[in-house]
Amino acid sequence: MAKNRAFLGLLQLLLLLLPPSLRDYLWAAPSEHGVGEQLKVYHPILLQAGFSCSTLEARLTDAYTPSLPRCGALKGKGWFPLWNNIPDLIDHDYVPCFEEQMSLVFDPVLNDYVNQPGVETRVANFGSAYGFSVKDESCPFCCNIKLRNELEALGYRDGDTLFGAPYDIRHAPPRPGQCSKEYTDYFARVKGLVQHASEKNGNKSVILIGHSFGGRLLLDFLNSTPRPWRKQFIKHLVLLSPTPPIGFMQPLTNLAWGPTCIVMENVSRLALRPMWRSFASSLLSLPSPTVFGHEPLIITKHKNYSAYDYQDFLSILGFSLKGMLPFNKWVDKRVEAPMVPMTYLSGFGIQTTQQVVFWDDNFDIEPENVYGDGDGAVNWNSVFVFAKELKRQHLLENILFKLIKIPNVAHSYISIQEDSLKIVMAAIIEANS
Repeated sequence: MAKNRAFLGLLQLLLLLLPPSLRDYLWAAPSEHGVGEQLKVYHPILLQAGFSCSTLEARLTDAYTPSLPRCGALKGKGWFPLWNNIPDLIDHDYVPCFEEQMSLVFDPVLNDYVNQPGVETRVANFGSAYGFSVKDESCPFCCNIKLRNELEALGYRDGDTLFGAPYDIRHAPPRPGQCSKEYTDYFARVKGLVQHASEKNGNKSVILIGHSFGGRLLLDFLNSTPRPWRKQFIKHLVLLSPTPPIGFMQPLTNLAWGPTCIVMENVSRLALRPMWRSFASSLLSLPSPTVFGHEPLIITKHKNYSAYDYQDFLSILGFSLKGMLPFNKWVDKRVEAPMVPMTYLSGFGIQTTQQVVFWDDNFDIEPENVYGDGDGAVNWNSVFVFAKELKRQHLLENILFKLIKIPNVAHSYISIQEDSLKIVMAAIIEANS
């Protein structure tokens, strides 16, 4: 008992050394967080969620030729939710239509990805933190819902001090030598939104918070802007389990066997694989030789494939890159730090796929996984190499960089699980100091 009292006394002394806003949050009981406990001075926040969280709407024109009669039922009837509610897609037997209308086509003349003929799309609710939503009830607090609730309990309000920039999950920020009209327009809108948030709040700089693919996009966005603009408008960047540009295993297994981030009950990953392979985003974050070297990533009966062997592996899969950007330009080998004050939070200690084994060379059968460390999605070696290089670049110019490692928290739960959410909130409040 005496030892416990001594420890608590030491803990209280240590808390006194922290910034006031962070100290107050950590000292409060969990039930007190957000109840009459508002930040006296806070910066506006742009909150970005992960890959499956944006809502996509579609409109079908006369140029659309459906493969099935029911897929043309909404032709000429205006905008309708295409990627919004998974149970609705299943209940109305619309999954084949969804796959067709979500798929992209590479246009070699434009050197860009475009919709299928006769399909128009748009992202709903740009500017709002409520523009991100779960697509089914299996994870009701995913898509930063719980984090958004915590921020609102602290006094943040959507459209006033809290904002969001949902995105089209199918497209990707352009690689060198490639165009992306979608992201040229999107980054311009995000830049305008950040400036609007700042002006609306007395010209205070903005805190950017991004989870998973949303964090990756914030990095790409910042690196597309001039340094003086970042210095004026960005207070802090908080990354929650971002998908590192230098790659991790999951994107490779998604290409081979279908997506893990679009999950539909009674619909196999294989059924969604052709649609997934049409997305420009499916080629992002493939494991880089910088991290994975010559280690076998895909193991088959007759040949193993490393990060140097994608061209051969995708050819075996029947994945065609004809007329597209050379494949090696899709694999990021270098890290470009955003050069703004930054906090990087990542989980570890969760089984994460490190290699996959197709014993019979049959890529239509679920592979056997070999596991290593990570957060269940992103490999820890990718996090380590990525964070180390970010830190090196930041320290060269004396810009804050902090890596916070959270044990035993999975990728999707870093802003949901109570203990990790408390750490996330403390980092956000500290960024406000």
